[in-house]
Amino acid sequence: MKKEEIINYVQNHPAKKVKIAYADIDGVLRGKYISSEKLLSAIEKGATFCDVIMGWDIADNVYDNSSLTGWHTGYPDCPTTIDLMTFRKVPWENDIPFFLGQLNSPDGQPAAGCSRQLLKKISAQANDLGFNPLFSQEFEWFNFEETPRSAQEKGFRNMTPLTPGMFGYSVLRTSYKNAFCSDLFDLLTRFGIPIEGLHTETGPGTYEAAIKYGEALESGDCAVLFKTAVKEIAYNHGIMATFMAKINENLPGCGGHVHQSLWDMAGKKNLFHDADDATKLSATAKSYIAGLLHCMPYILPLFAPTINSYKRLVEGAWAPTTMTWGIDNRTVAIRVLNSIPSACRVETRVIGADVNPYLAMSGCLAAGLYGIRNGLTLDQPPTTGNGYLDKTKGSLPHTLIDATQQMRSSPIATELFGQSFVEHFAQSREWEWRQHLKAVTDWEYKRYFELI
Repeated sequence: MKKEEIINYVQNHPAKKVKIAYADIDGVLRGKYISSEKLLSAIEKGATFCDVIMGWDIADNVYDNSSLTGWHTGYPDCPTTIDLMTFRKVPWENDIPFFLGQLNSPDGQPAAGCSRQLLKKISAQANDLGFNPLFSQEFEWFNFEETPRSAQEKGFRNMTPLTPGMFGYSVLRTSYKNAFCSDLFDLLTRFGIPIEGLHTETGPGTYEAAIKYGEALESGDCAVLFKTAVKEIAYNHGIMATFMAKINENLPGCGGHVHQSLWDMAGKKNLFHDADDATKLSATAKSYIAGLLHCMPYILPLFAPTINSYKRLVEGAWAPTTMTWGIDNRTVAIRVLNSIPSACRVETRVIGADVNPYLAMSGCLAAGLYGIRNGLTLDQPPTTGNGYLDKTKGSLPHTLIDATQQMRSSPIATELFGQSFVEHFAQSREWEWRQHLKAVTDWEYKRYFELI
């Protein structure tokens, strides 16, 4: 829609309010309802939002190690921009207008802690090199017949899954609670998140959805909105959805794989495909993959940002553990899909459902461009068979703190994302690790309570 059409819709909606949201460093949407009048004023004069959303964790605990904001700054409001081109109507809220925004620094520059601004910057770098990056993300997640209150009262244990047992790609299971399944597909599409596929995954009450590809920033918006929208639609059906990377040691984890390709700026040619090459991959694609593999150990926290993320990255659980790539191989870190020229792409399978999609996509694109700019060659042959056994190029870091320390000390991460972002993000992951160290877990009770 054109700007005039959007403003007209806002002015004439009977609710006389709009919903706005900004993504924090974990990809959680923070926002509010504001009056239509205030939104129109913000379009003219700009808006502000409390910068605490760059200075606290997923549970609203403020960081004690952040240099970007904190008690030392007084948590002021920071300037923001509401992006009119993100306009959507929320179909489960009487089609009220919805907008995404981004955070700025006091001098009007992009805020270092704003993940949407980071993806905009990396996308602009791709454009400057003559590339139009097309991305998409797919998510796996678990659904439970619980409410926030019942889950809290149960201590998040012995919750009732939407359906029992393991039944991936089940036609039968999607007929149970079909109103929920149908609402997911239909309402998400109406909300401007086009769904290409929706099915059950292996695991009790597990679904997977693939979002249609688009330009990188647009795809980042769709992916960030997808996670919150799924949770809101689930609430309306008495269901809780979780995008934790691993909910149980005996069940597969939840992936958030990102698919990527580079096109010419006219959008007519997929620059990853080469019909004359044995792998059907162009030199550009090979350098992109080489960049992903080269940079991955130094940017892994963007793909695996929580303590729980690393419980998913274990052998034999449908998530990679080694620095590998392969053609249509689901055991490697980078899976290449090359059978259809227009759909030739790479899939980063390391990424879990618990990511901030803006950061995951920024990491993929920046690493791939690094490979292209530096003329990296893909001297590593594609892995065939079991990628868990191919450790010739090493394995991924095993914990959040190991991965964070590699990122903090790497000149590559700083080159790709800037010192201010790396410092802020590393501080947030170190905080996350320290919170985990203080916690006494069920595993410790079961192991030590009686016998030690």
